[in-house]
Amino acid sequence: MEAPWGFSEERFQAACRELSQPAPAAGGAWQLLAETMGIGIYRLCDEQSGLYEYKIFGGLADCPPELLADVYMDLDYRKQWDQYVKELSEKIYDGKRIIYWEVKYPFPLSNRDYVYLRERRDMEVDGQKIWVMLAKSVSLPQCPEKPGIIRVNSYVQSLVLASDGKTGSKEWSTCFPQRPAEGLP
Repeated sequence: MEAPWGFSEERFQAACRELSQPAPAAGGAWQLLAETMGIGIYRLCDEQSGLYEYKIFGGLADCPPELLADVYMDLDYRKQWDQYVKELSEKIYDGKRIIYWEVKYPFPLSNRDYVYLRERRDMEVDGQKIWVMLAKSVSLPQCPEKPGIIRVNSYVQSLVLASDGKTGSKEWSTCFPQRPAEGLP
């Protein structure tokens, strides 16, 4: 069972298993949105809500997985290259590192913000080093909602990286959508 303040060992293992799965087949339930430079982006519609789950499969031929994992975890560096970051910080609450992230949206849309727990594990699976990053929204009284900003309470992400056997990386990522209450504006 998933703990509210962390991720179970089974959740990390399940993420690792996804890396060994092939990309979704054409014509299946997953729809290919874009494919470029060896990376495919897919989406799957949830029939009940009408929302989409997204998956990314692919690799970067000249970027090692450990570097990708380090960049993903480096909030200061993200503030340098991501023009949509309005605020991004990490604080310790109840012994856990919690991220606050406000994302700038263009007019007439409202900015979104996220309060989430993120955890990285460098694992070995069947003799192969795997980097796993998991994230999910949390609700904390120390991080109340701000007027005029839409809080995303349904954020869930998995990112799994491994070597491509040469000098690059292969990756799998999934991100679950925002709920309708977190929609427009």
